[in-house]
Amino acid sequence: MNRVAIVQARMGSTRLAGKVMKTIEDHTVLGHVINRLKAVDSIDSIVIATTTNAEDIVIVEEAMKYNVMAYRGSSDHVLSRYYEAANEYQADVIIRVTSDCPLIDPEVTNETIKLWEESKVDYVSNKRITTFPRGLDTEVFSFDALKKSYDNAYNDIHTEHVTPYIYLHEDQFSINDYIWEQDYSKYRWTLDTPEDYELITQIYKHLYVKNKIFSWLDGIKLMEEHPDLFEINREIKQKELGE
Repeated sequence: MNRVAIVQARMGSTRLAGKVMKTIEDHTVLGHVINRLKAVDSIDSIVIATTTNAEDIVIVEEAMKYNVMAYRGSSDHVLSRYYEAANEYQADVIIRVTSDCPLIDPEVTNETIKLWEESKVDYVSNKRITTFPRGLDTEVFSFDALKKSYDNAYNDIHTEHVTPYIYLHEDQFSINDYIWEQDYSKYRWTLDTPEDYELITQIYKHLYVKNKIFSWLDGIKLMEEHPDLFEINREIKQKELGE
């Protein structure tokens, strides 16, 4: 069974252009995502799914720098880009992570994959029912589920994203959720605004050691010990589906 992590990445962003190539400590945001995914034992390979837009050649070059594969597809039909990348690299199981999550946690991702395997469902995520900080989002689903989505998608919400067709059609797919015992969803660790960048930079400043992966629980401890950090991006709202 070929488990492929597919990371969608592009330079265009409405709130923080070029965010995935911004530097935090000694790596780009995308570089940190790749390095942290490389620490997930149950992932066989990593593919960066970017667009055919000229500006996104730097994404391909960054993927090559970290010795992972890249695929270039549609900028608007993200579902097709994802499906084509999965098909190109013969994925049986897809682990979906976005490139704006430089705090993605290897253990959380690994446990999400494990739950998918054990529960024998089409789709598992830790983002439908939110107990983890935003920015640890991991979705795991079969290639068959992705193909069914690709074949049956019928509106922009389905095609501009990757997984809504699955989790909005529970009558067609079996679904499970990875839920943590405590609710830490008030914390926002995804990168979409200058405020997010400031917070994530501060977390790395406190916790990062070169060539080592710090845990998301280290991040929680830091946030609890320094409540001022929470205030940095407290007012930032996550975009709703379709925005």
